[in-house]
Amino acid sequence: MKNFQPPRPITLAQDTISRRELQQTADWMMAGNRLTKAEETVAFEEEFAAWMGSKHAVFVNSGSSANLLMIYAAREAGRLRNNKVIAPAVSWVTTVSPLIQFGFDVRLCDCDPVNLGLDLEHLEQLCKDEAPAMLILVHVLGHANHMKAIQDICDRYDVLLLEDSCEALGSVSGGRKLGCHGAAGSFSFYYGHHISTIEGGMVVTDDSELHQVMLSLRSHGWSRDLNPTLRDQLQQDHNIDDFRNLYTFYYAGFNLRSTDLQAFIGRQQILKLDDICRVRARNFDTYAEELHGFYAQDSETDLLSSFAYGTLVENRMDVFEHLRAQQIECRPLICGNIARHPFWIRHYGRQVLPNADMIHDYGIYLPNHHNLSTADVISVASAFKDVAQPKTMRDRAA
Repeated sequence: MKNFQPPRPITLAQDTISRRELQQTADWMMAGNRLTKAEETVAFEEEFAAWMGSKHAVFVNSGSSANLLMIYAAREAGRLRNNKVIAPAVSWVTTVSPLIQFGFDVRLCDCDPVNLGLDLEHLEQLCKDEAPAMLILVHVLGHANHMKAIQDICDRYDVLLLEDSCEALGSVSGGRKLGCHGAAGSFSFYYGHHISTIEGGMVVTDDSELHQVMLSLRSHGWSRDLNPTLRDQLQQDHNIDDFRNLYTFYYAGFNLRSTDLQAFIGRQQILKLDDICRVRARNFDTYAEELHGFYAQDSETDLLSSFAYGTLVENRMDVFEHLRAQQIECRPLICGNIARHPFWIRHYGRQVLPNADMIHDYGIYLPNHHNLSTADVISVASAFKDVAQPKTMRDRAA
């Protein structure tokens, strides 16, 4: 028994930042480089935008802040004809909470039973009934929504489209990376995501005006980060002299900045991002092969940079306890249905969203990250099958 080695714990995330990258970062810090926002942030933004295939990127302190920033920028840029917004029921609290905090009138859309994005029939009905000015969607666990159909609906009803792509970094649909299909897209660089800057996030956009508004809102609402032409125009329009200009606020902004320390880490992470996406796609395919007979997401993706493997089970607590005993982490499928959470019920009351309710009651997801081998995935799937009882979306009425 002295030489017995317990099985390696399989966690939802592991070593997003490698020891080599940590050492490079330590060396960079000790060389006396500036740690607060400066040139590294600008370089990271430019490199990330190039990798995404977008014109602009804005680095912030979290994916949650990225959502908040692009939502508020849409309002401040004058893009919204009313305060009505549609958000996905299967999403995250900080996809929805900025909308409530900013006083929007929010409606939740049920999820598609296959890709777990927006249900097209429910979305169209909401657009007819509510005439919203904005829609924010979530690419659940890296899977694409029905983007062409959603864009068609948005065009017909004059709806501004934002993408919460925090779980979909690197996924491609229709020849473009997710996050680049709408007016703006958000990403998270938290520890448990595809890449990490410890904490951090990014907004990408091809809209140069929206980009400039976000740069100002990110840093208090001042003009220091804006392009010189716009900065000079604002100064002239408001009759601000050079002495006051650095401390004049053109928007009611925030402090959502990250640091050059985190940007330095992010620049190293980009170098391995293509490989990370490929491994995540391979792992998803392995799970799907091993868990034949269980619910599996599917979507119209050219490349699926899978965040995790989501499925449905009848006996979720049994599965959770069994996997935990095997040192395998699992968790609810994102956080289920937003309409079932106390903060939503306090604001809007209870509502029935059949597909999202299925996810809330039976959804579970299994680990997927670039440090998992095919053998690891097979091991997780085997332990899962030992106890899991399949559930399907067709069982809704049961």
